[in-house]
Amino acid sequence: MTTVGKRPATSPRQLTRVGDRLSFVYLEHCLVHRDANAITAEDAEGVRHIPSATIGTLLLGPGTRITHQAMAVLGESGAIVVWVGENGVRFYAGGRALTRSSALVEAQAVAWANQRTRLDVARAMYRLRFPDEDPAGCTRRQLLGREGDRVKRCYAQESARTGVPWRGRRFTPGDFGSGDAPNQAVTAAAQCMYGIAQTVVAALGCSPGLGFVHSGHELSFVLDVADFYKTDIGIPIAFEVVAEGPEDIGPRTRRTLRDRINTTGLLDRCVRDIQSLLAPVGAALPDDGDHVTLLSDRGGEVAAGRNYGEGEADTAHGGVLVQDIRAQDALVRDGVIW
Repeated sequence: MTTVGKRPATSPRQLTRVGDRLSFVYLEHCLVHRDANAITAEDAEGVRHIPSATIGTLLLGPGTRITHQAMAVLGESGAIVVWVGENGVRFYAGGRALTRSSALVEAQAVAWANQRTRLDVARAMYRLRFPDEDPAGCTRRQLLGREGDRVKRCYAQESARTGVPWRGRRFTPGDFGSGDAPNQAVTAAAQCMYGIAQTVVAALGCSPGLGFVHSGHELSFVLDVADFYKTDIGIPIAFEVVAEGPEDIGPRTRRTLRDRINTTGLLDRCVRDIQSLLAPVGAALPDDGDHVTLLSDRGGEVAAGRNYGEGEADTAHGGVLVQDIRAQDALVRDGVIW
Protein backbone atom coordinates (compact mmCIF):
# COMPACT_ATOMS: atom_id res chain seq x y z
CA MET A 1 0.00 0.00 0.00
CA THR A 2 1.47 3.33 -1.04
CA THR A 3 1.38 6.13 1.52
CA VAL A 4 2.58 9.71 1.60
CA GLY A 5 4.50 11.88 3.99
CA LYS A 6 3.32 14.98 5.78
CA ARG A 7 2.53 18.07 3.75
CA PRO A 8 2.10 21.67 4.92
CA ALA A 9 -1.48 22.76 5.52
CA THR A 10 -3.25 24.71 2.81
CA SER A 11 -6.15 27.12 2.96
CA PRO A 12 -9.54 26.29 1.39
CA ARG A 13 -8.82 28.68 -1.51
CA GLN A 14 -5.65 26.77 -2.33
CA LEU A 15 -7.42 23.43 -2.40
CA THR A 16 -8.45 23.95 -6.02
CA ARG A 17 -4.84 24.40 -7.20
CA VAL A 18 -3.81 21.16 -8.85
CA GLY A 19 -0.15 22.19 -8.75
CA ASP A 20 -0.15 22.22 -4.94
CA ARG A 21 -1.07 18.57 -4.67
CA LEU A 22 0.65 15.23 -4.72
CA SER A 23 0.53 13.76 -8.20
CA PHE A 24 -1.15 10.51 -7.20
CA VAL A 25 -1.57 7.97 -4.42
CA TYR A 26 -2.04 4.29 -5.27
CA LEU A 27 -3.91 1.98 -2.86
CA GLU A 28 -4.78 -1.69 -3.14
CA HIS A 29 -6.21 -4.43 -0.88
CA CYS A 30 -7.52 -2.08 1.77
CA LEU A 31 -10.64 -0.31 3.04
CA VAL A 32 -10.74 3.41 2.32
CA HIS A 33 -12.78 5.43 4.82
CA ARG A 34 -12.94 8.97 6.22
CA ASP A 35 -11.67 10.53 9.43
CA ALA A 36 -12.49 14.27 9.58
CA ASN A 37 -10.89 15.80 6.46
CA ALA A 38 -8.54 12.90 5.86
CA ILE A 39 -9.12 9.57 4.19
CA THR A 40 -7.96 6.43 5.95
CA ALA A 41 -6.56 3.28 4.38
CA GLU A 42 -6.95 0.21 6.56
CA ASP A 43 -5.36 -3.18 5.93
CA ALA A 44 -3.73 -5.94 7.99
CA GLU A 45 -0.84 -3.60 8.87
CA GLY A 46 -3.11 -0.98 10.45
CA VAL A 47 -4.66 2.38 9.55
CA ARG A 48 -2.91 5.20 7.71
CA HIS A 49 -4.25 8.75 7.37
CA ILE A 50 -3.89 10.79 4.16
CA PRO A 51 -5.12 14.42 4.08
CA SER A 52 -7.62 14.54 1.23
CA ALA A 53 -6.66 18.08 0.18
CA THR A 54 -3.12 16.95 -0.66
CA ILE A 55 -4.22 14.36 -3.23
CA GLY A 56 -4.34 15.08 -6.94
CA THR A 57 -5.42 11.59 -7.99
CA LEU A 58 -6.37 8.61 -5.84
CA LEU A 59 -5.76 5.39 -7.77
CA LEU A 60 -7.85 2.52 -6.40
CA GLY A 61 -6.37 -0.83 -7.34
CA PRO A 62 -7.68 -4.39 -6.88
CA GLY A 63 -9.08 -5.37 -3.51
CA THR A 64 -10.03 -1.83 -2.46
CA ARG A 65 -13.34 -0.84 -0.95
CA ILE A 66 -14.29 2.81 -0.44
CA THR A 67 -17.08 4.26 1.67
CA HIS A 68 -19.59 6.95 0.81
CA GLN A 69 -18.04 9.24 3.44
CA ALA A 70 -14.61 8.88 1.87
CA MET A 71 -15.96 9.73 -1.58
CA ALA A 72 -17.74 12.75 -0.11
CA VAL A 73 -14.58 14.29 1.38
CA LEU A 74 -12.60 13.54 -1.79
CA GLY A 75 -15.31 15.23 -3.84
CA GLU A 76 -15.30 18.26 -1.54
CA SER A 77 -11.51 18.49 -1.87
CA GLY A 78 -11.64 18.20 -5.65
CA ALA A 79 -9.49 15.08 -5.79
CA ILE A 80 -9.77 12.81 -8.82
CA VAL A 81 -10.66 9.21 -7.97
CA VAL A 82 -9.71 6.62 -10.57
CA TRP A 83 -10.42 2.90 -10.46
CA VAL A 84 -7.52 1.00 -12.05
CA GLY A 85 -6.35 -2.55 -12.62
CA GLU A 86 -3.44 -4.33 -10.98
CA ASN A 87 -0.28 -2.21 -11.01
CA GLY A 88 -2.38 0.61 -12.46
CA VAL A 89 -2.25 -0.84 -15.97
CA ARG A 90 -5.96 -0.40 -16.77
CA PHE A 91 -8.17 2.66 -16.41
CA TYR A 92 -11.76 1.74 -15.51
CA ALA A 93 -13.54 4.92 -14.38
CA GLY A 94 -13.15 8.25 -12.59
CA GLY A 95 -12.79 12.02 -12.85
CA ARG A 96 -14.28 15.39 -11.97
CA ALA A 97 -13.40 19.02 -12.73
CA LEU A 98 -11.98 21.61 -10.34
CA THR A 99 -12.99 24.51 -12.56
CA ARG A 100 -16.50 25.86 -13.01
CA SER A 101 -15.63 27.64 -16.24
CA SER A 102 -16.20 26.18 -19.68
CA ALA A 103 -13.76 28.59 -21.34
CA LEU A 104 -10.95 26.09 -21.92
CA VAL A 105 -13.15 23.23 -23.12
CA GLU A 106 -14.90 25.61 -25.51
CA ALA A 107 -11.52 26.70 -26.89
CA GLN A 108 -10.54 23.03 -27.19
CA ALA A 109 -13.74 22.24 -29.09
CA VAL A 110 -13.24 25.19 -31.47
CA ALA A 111 -9.67 24.11 -32.24
CA TRP A 112 -10.64 20.46 -32.61
CA ALA A 113 -13.63 21.07 -34.89
CA ASN A 114 -11.55 22.61 -37.68
CA GLN A 115 -9.07 20.41 -39.55
CA ARG A 116 -6.59 23.24 -40.04
CA THR A 117 -6.50 24.35 -36.40
CA ARG A 118 -6.49 20.73 -35.24
CA LEU A 119 -3.32 20.17 -37.23
CA ASP A 120 -1.88 23.45 -35.92
CA VAL A 121 -2.34 22.22 -32.34
CA ALA A 122 -0.79 18.85 -33.23
CA ARG A 123 2.27 20.68 -34.59
CA ALA A 124 2.42 22.82 -31.45
CA MET A 125 2.31 19.64 -29.36
CA TYR A 126 5.26 18.23 -31.30
CA ARG A 127 7.15 21.50 -30.85
CA LEU A 128 6.42 21.35 -27.11
CA ARG A 129 7.92 17.87 -26.89
CA PHE A 130 10.89 18.49 -29.18
CA PRO A 131 11.73 22.21 -29.13
CA ASP A 132 14.87 21.64 -31.22
CA GLU A 133 12.73 20.82 -34.28
CA ASP A 134 10.35 23.00 -36.27
CA PRO A 135 7.34 20.97 -37.49
CA ALA A 136 5.85 23.85 -39.48
CA GLY A 137 4.40 22.55 -42.72
CA CYS A 138 4.55 18.90 -41.64
CA THR A 139 1.63 16.66 -42.48
CA ARG A 140 0.16 14.34 -39.88
CA ARG A 141 1.99 11.38 -41.40
CA GLN A 142 5.26 13.27 -41.20
CA LEU A 143 4.60 14.21 -37.56
CA LEU A 144 3.92 10.57 -36.67
CA GLY A 145 7.10 9.48 -38.45
CA ARG A 146 9.22 12.07 -36.68
CA GLU A 147 7.70 11.21 -33.30
CA GLY A 148 8.34 7.50 -33.81
CA ASP A 149 11.98 8.12 -34.73
CA ARG A 150 12.52 10.34 -31.67
CA VAL A 151 11.00 7.78 -29.28
CA LYS A 152 13.11 4.96 -30.73
CA ARG A 153 16.18 7.15 -30.34
CA CYS A 154 15.21 7.86 -26.73
CA TYR A 155 14.97 4.13 -25.94
CA ALA A 156 18.42 3.55 -27.43
CA GLN A 157 19.97 6.51 -25.58
CA GLU A 158 18.51 5.47 -22.22
CA SER A 159 19.68 1.90 -22.77
CA ALA A 160 23.21 3.12 -23.42
CA ARG A 161 23.11 5.55 -20.47
CA THR A 162 21.88 3.03 -17.89
CA GLY A 163 23.39 -0.17 -19.31
CA VAL A 164 19.97 -1.83 -19.48
CA PRO A 165 19.56 -4.03 -22.60
CA TRP A 166 16.67 -2.97 -24.83
CA ARG A 167 15.16 -5.32 -27.40
CA GLY A 168 12.23 -3.18 -28.46
CA ARG A 169 8.81 -2.26 -27.12
CA ARG A 170 7.00 -5.55 -26.57
CA PHE A 171 4.07 -6.00 -24.22
CA THR A 172 0.67 -7.67 -24.07
CA PRO A 173 -2.18 -5.32 -23.08
CA GLY A 174 -3.67 -6.47 -19.78
CA ASP A 175 -0.78 -8.84 -19.00
CA PHE A 176 1.78 -6.78 -17.11
CA GLY A 177 4.04 -9.74 -16.32
CA SER A 178 4.44 -10.83 -19.94
CA GLY A 179 7.06 -8.20 -20.73
CA ASP A 180 10.70 -8.13 -19.68
CA ALA A 181 11.82 -5.76 -16.92
CA PRO A 182 12.39 -2.69 -19.13
CA ASN A 183 9.03 -3.13 -20.83
CA GLN A 184 7.29 -3.55 -17.47
CA ALA A 185 8.87 -0.34 -16.21
CA VAL A 186 7.91 1.57 -19.36
CA THR A 187 4.33 0.29 -19.08
CA ALA A 188 4.09 1.22 -15.39
CA ALA A 189 5.46 4.70 -16.08
CA ALA A 190 3.09 5.20 -19.00
CA GLN A 191 0.02 4.19 -17.01
CA CYS A 192 0.96 6.53 -14.18
CA MET A 193 1.44 9.36 -16.67
CA TYR A 194 -2.03 8.63 -18.08
CA GLY A 195 -3.46 9.03 -14.59
CA ILE A 196 -1.61 12.30 -14.06
CA ALA A 197 -2.72 13.64 -17.44
CA GLN A 198 -6.29 12.61 -16.62
CA THR A 199 -6.01 14.56 -13.37
CA VAL A 200 -4.98 17.79 -15.06
CA VAL A 201 -7.34 17.45 -18.03
CA ALA A 202 -10.26 16.85 -15.66
CA ALA A 203 -9.15 19.60 -13.27
CA LEU A 204 -9.08 22.16 -16.10
CA GLY A 205 -12.49 21.04 -17.36
CA CYS A 206 -11.18 19.96 -20.78
CA SER A 207 -12.76 17.15 -22.78
CA PRO A 208 -10.68 13.97 -22.50
CA GLY A 209 -12.10 12.64 -25.77
CA LEU A 210 -11.20 15.51 -28.12
CA GLY A 211 -7.63 14.61 -29.04
CA PHE A 212 -5.42 16.38 -31.56
CA VAL A 213 -3.02 13.49 -32.21
CA HIS A 214 -4.88 10.50 -30.81
CA SER A 215 -8.44 9.88 -31.92
CA GLY A 216 -11.36 7.50 -31.52
CA HIS A 217 -11.07 6.93 -27.76
CA GLU A 218 -12.74 8.56 -24.80
CA LEU A 219 -9.29 9.47 -23.42
CA SER A 220 -7.68 10.67 -26.66
CA PHE A 221 -6.68 14.08 -25.28
CA VAL A 222 -5.35 12.43 -22.10
CA LEU A 223 -3.09 10.26 -24.27
CA ASP A 224 -1.96 13.40 -26.12
CA VAL A 225 -1.01 15.15 -22.87
CA ALA A 226 0.71 12.12 -21.33
CA ASP A 227 2.97 11.88 -24.38
CA PHE A 228 4.34 15.38 -23.70
CA TYR A 229 6.55 13.95 -20.94
CA LYS A 230 7.31 10.48 -22.30
CA THR A 231 10.87 11.06 -23.49
CA ASP A 232 12.12 13.45 -20.80
CA ILE A 233 10.49 11.88 -17.71
CA GLY A 234 8.70 8.56 -18.24
CA ILE A 235 11.22 6.55 -20.29
CA PRO A 236 14.36 7.76 -18.41
CA ILE A 237 12.80 6.86 -15.05
CA ALA A 238 11.79 3.41 -16.33
CA PHE A 239 15.37 2.58 -17.35
CA GLU A 240 16.80 3.99 -14.11
CA VAL A 241 14.50 1.78 -12.05
CA VAL A 242 15.46 -1.35 -14.00
CA ALA A 243 19.16 -0.49 -13.69
CA GLU A 244 18.78 -0.59 -9.90
CA GLY A 245 17.39 -4.14 -9.93
CA PRO A 246 14.66 -6.38 -11.38
CA GLU A 247 12.51 -6.75 -8.23
CA ASP A 248 9.11 -5.06 -7.78
CA ILE A 249 9.39 -3.13 -11.05
CA GLY A 250 5.83 -1.75 -10.94
CA PRO A 251 5.76 -0.36 -7.37
CA ARG A 252 9.30 1.02 -7.61
CA THR A 253 8.56 2.74 -10.92
CA ARG A 254 5.44 4.36 -9.48
CA ARG A 255 7.25 5.60 -6.37
CA THR A 256 10.19 6.96 -8.35
CA LEU A 257 7.92 8.65 -10.86
CA ARG A 258 5.78 10.15 -8.10
CA ASP A 259 8.84 11.62 -6.37
CA ARG A 260 10.23 13.03 -9.63
CA ILE A 261 6.88 14.59 -10.52
CA ASN A 262 6.63 16.28 -7.15
CA THR A 263 10.20 17.59 -7.13
CA THR A 264 10.01 18.92 -10.70
CA GLY A 265 6.55 20.52 -10.33
CA LEU A 266 5.18 18.58 -13.28
CA LEU A 267 1.53 19.26 -12.43
CA ASP A 268 2.04 23.01 -12.69
CA ARG A 269 3.98 22.50 -15.92
CA CYS A 270 1.19 20.34 -17.33
CA VAL A 271 -1.41 23.01 -16.52
CA ARG A 272 0.68 25.69 -18.25
CA ASP A 273 1.30 23.48 -21.29
CA ILE A 274 -2.40 22.74 -21.85
CA GLN A 275 -3.38 26.38 -21.39
CA SER A 276 -0.65 27.57 -23.76
CA LEU A 277 -1.90 25.17 -26.43
CA LEU A 278 -5.59 26.02 -26.15
CA ALA A 279 -5.84 29.55 -24.77
CA PRO A 280 -4.43 31.28 -27.89
CA VAL A 281 -7.37 29.87 -29.82
CA GLY A 282 -9.55 32.39 -28.00
CA ALA A 283 -10.19 31.28 -24.42
CA ALA A 284 -10.47 33.68 -21.51
CA LEU A 285 -9.46 31.81 -18.37
CA PRO A 286 -11.23 33.07 -15.23
CA ASP A 287 -9.63 31.95 -11.96
CA ASP A 288 -12.77 31.06 -10.07
CA GLY A 289 -16.47 31.80 -9.62
CA ASP A 290 -19.49 31.08 -11.76
CA HIS A 291 -19.82 32.83 -15.12
CA VAL A 292 -23.05 31.79 -16.82
CA THR A 293 -24.36 33.60 -19.89
CA LEU A 294 -26.78 32.90 -22.71
CA LEU A 295 -25.68 32.71 -26.32
CA SER A 296 -27.12 35.29 -28.68
CA ASP A 297 -26.73 35.67 -32.44
CA ARG A 298 -23.38 36.19 -34.17
CA GLY A 299 -21.55 34.62 -31.25
CA GLY A 300 -22.64 37.28 -28.77
CA GLU A 301 -23.52 36.61 -25.15
CA VAL A 302 -26.24 38.06 -22.95
CA ALA A 303 -26.71 37.86 -19.21
CA ALA A 304 -28.35 34.76 -17.76
CA GLY A 305 -31.03 34.78 -15.08
CA ARG A 306 -33.32 37.15 -16.99
CA ASN A 307 -36.49 36.65 -18.97
CA TYR A 308 -36.13 37.75 -22.57
CA GLY A 309 -39.77 37.28 -23.53
CA GLU A 310 -41.52 39.89 -25.70
CA GLY A 311 -43.17 41.47 -22.67
CA GLU A 312 -40.05 41.67 -20.54
CA ALA A 313 -37.62 44.57 -20.27
CA ASP A 314 -34.12 44.78 -18.91
CA THR A 315 -34.70 47.42 -16.25
CA ALA A 316 -31.05 47.42 -15.27
CA HIS A 317 -30.07 48.57 -18.76
CA GLY A 318 -33.07 50.63 -19.76
CA GLY A 319 -34.41 47.93 -22.06
CA VAL A 320 -31.46 48.32 -24.45
CA LEU A 321 -30.52 44.65 -24.28
CA VAL A 322 -34.04 43.44 -25.05
CA GLN A 323 -34.35 46.00 -27.86
CA ASP A 324 -31.14 44.65 -29.41
CA ILE A 325 -32.45 41.09 -29.22
CA ARG A 326 -35.78 42.10 -30.77
CA ALA A 327 -33.92 43.85 -33.58
CA GLN A 328 -31.85 40.74 -34.22
CA ASP A 329 -35.00 38.60 -34.17
CA ALA A 330 -36.51 40.86 -36.84
CA LEU A 331 -33.39 40.49 -39.01
CA VAL A 332 -33.59 36.72 -38.64
CA ARG A 333 -37.25 36.70 -39.69
CA ASP A 334 -36.39 38.86 -42.70
CA GLY A 335 -33.57 36.51 -43.69
CA VAL A 336 -30.85 39.15 -43.23
CA ILE A 337 -28.92 37.04 -40.68
CA TRP A 338 -29.21 33.44 -39.67
